[in-house]
Amino acid sequence: MRHNKRINHLSRTKAHRKAMLSNMASSLILHKRISTTLPKAKALRGFVEPLITKAKSNTDEAHRLAFKALQNKVATKELFGVVREKVGDRPGGYTRILKTGFRLGDNAQMCIIELVDFNEEWLGAQDKKATKTAKKTRRTRRSKASSKDAAPESETAKEAVDTTETSEEKEANKE
Repeated sequence: MRHNKRINHLSRTKAHRKAMLSNMASSLILHKRISTTLPKAKALRGFVEPLITKAKSNTDEAHRLAFKALQNKVATKELFGVVREKVGDRPGGYTRILKTGFRLGDNAQMCIIELVDFNEEWLGAQDKKATKTAKKTRRTRRSKASSKDAAPESETAKEAVDTTETSEEKEANKE
């Protein structure tokens, strides 16, 4: 039975697991996307999302806790700089796991874990979907026949109608 077995130990000791997750979190923050196995990605999500939440507060204590977890000055600086700015208004769910298939050697399920706001291709696809679903308006020019039917009231109105001719129509009139 699995009573109270919440942590996936990933077949590692506590110190090894902590070091591995720290290294993976640093790589994720620096590169914004990494490829790994699905169980490691799920464990990494539980490790890195609280760090990003703490980074949103931008206090000295948050800096110390992030450095304690990451053990990397460059990754900590990136976390409190670029990453914090991008996810400042997001209430949670900072990572996305995309399954990519199975590894050839041992048939382990592989995936890509990425920071949500940094995937420009994904964001571009979402914008395209939004524009496709938006109602399109048709903008058409009134034809000359319809402008003749609505008889202008004065000479200036006739001149105004004549100035709306396209260059093709002007060339046709010259001939």
